[in-house]
Amino acid sequence: MRLSDLYQQVILDHYRRPRNQGKLPLCDLCLELHNPTCGDVIEVSAVTDGNGRVTDIKFIGRGCSISQASASMMTEAVKGKTLAEAEAVIQQVKAMLRGEPGDYRSLGQLQSLEGVSKLHARVKCAALAWNVLEQAIRAQAARVPGREKGGPKP
Repeated sequence: MRLSDLYQQVILDHYRRPRNQGKLPLCDLCLELHNPTCGDVIEVSAVTDGNGRVTDIKFIGRGCSISQASASMMTEAVKGKTLAEAEAVIQQVKAMLRGEPGDYRSLGQLQSLEGVSKLHARVKCAALAWNVLEQAIRAQAARVPGREKGGPKP
């Protein structure tokens, strides 16, 4: 089996059986974004603990298989991480999606999204969930003094 086939299977699995799908009623990070060019919509809700660690995260949305699979994969990748660690993963994934050269082995299953960089029309689909989380983290940092870069809650 070729590596690209395995990666395609990972994406399809996350699309067919999304992880962490739903909405948290009370959340520290809550935001919805949509891609007006294709109609994809992703809403992320997450809860952090007193140390800025993501203790729970969920998403709801509609759209293509890539956007929905990417959202599912994103929730698995950042759950349990601090906001600073989550931001580092976000930046690495977005660089990979842009096709920037780099060593992305540390991303594990997220590497399956690397092939999307060759499908320019689909990059925005795969990046949507990551953009939602990134903007939600920035919005929270702006609301809570001393919370820049995922620091602990005051």
